[in-house]
Amino acid sequence: MSLQIGRNIFGDASNTNNVLTREEAMELLRSWVLNPKLQLHMLQVANLMKNWAEEKLQLHPQEVWKWELAGLLHDADWDQWPELHCKKIIDELENRKIDPMIIHAIASHGPAHFGVLPETEMDKMLYAFDELSGLIHAYSLMRPNGYEGMDVKGVKKRFKEKSFAANVSRDEITEACTMAGIDLDTLIAFIIAKQPAVTMQ
Repeated sequence: MSLQIGRNIFGDASNTNNVLTREEAMELLRSWVLNPKLQLHMLQVANLMKNWAEEKLQLHPQEVWKWELAGLLHDADWDQWPELHCKKIIDELENRKIDPMIIHAIASHGPAHFGVLPETEMDKMLYAFDELSGLIHAYSLMRPNGYEGMDVKGVKKRFKEKSFAANVSRDEITEACTMAGIDLDTLIAFIIAKQPAVTMQ
C-alpha cells in the first residue's frame, strides 16, 4: 500500500490565513478519530506545536493557532482510512479552503511515507514532534509515576532500545531533528516539560 501523495503543492494561496475554529477542528477530530489513544496523541502533538510557536518563536496568536491546528489534525484520517492516510485530510482541508501552510505541514509530517519534504519551520517541527512525542508517552505509561521525575537520560536510554516502542522510527526522529536544526536532548526536554499537561478533552 503506497501512501505517496504525488504532489507537493496544496491548497490555494488565496486561502492564506483561513483556518478552522477550535470547535470545528475538535468536531472533525472526534468524528474522524474514534480511537482514544490516537485522539490523545493528536492533542499532545497539537499542544507541543502551540507551545513551541508561543514560547520559542513568540508568534502572534493567529499564527500559533495555525501551528496547533496542524498538530491537531495531522493524523485525522489514520484511524478510519489508513489506506488514505494524509490524502483524505488534505482533500478535506482543501475543500474547506484552509491555509495552504497548514495543509503542507500535515502533508510533510512523514516524508518517507508521503513523499513530501518538510520546508517551513512549521513543517519541520511537526515532523520532529510526531514520533518522539509517541515514544515519550509510551515511556510514561511504563513508569510508576508517569511523567513525574522523567528525565532526558531515561528517554535516551529507551530511544536506544530498538525493542521499545519498536514502531517508532529512530531514523525519522534523528532526520527530523537535523532538518529542524535542534539537538535531540533539547527536543526531549521540551516534550517532557509540556506533554504531561495534556489529557483527553
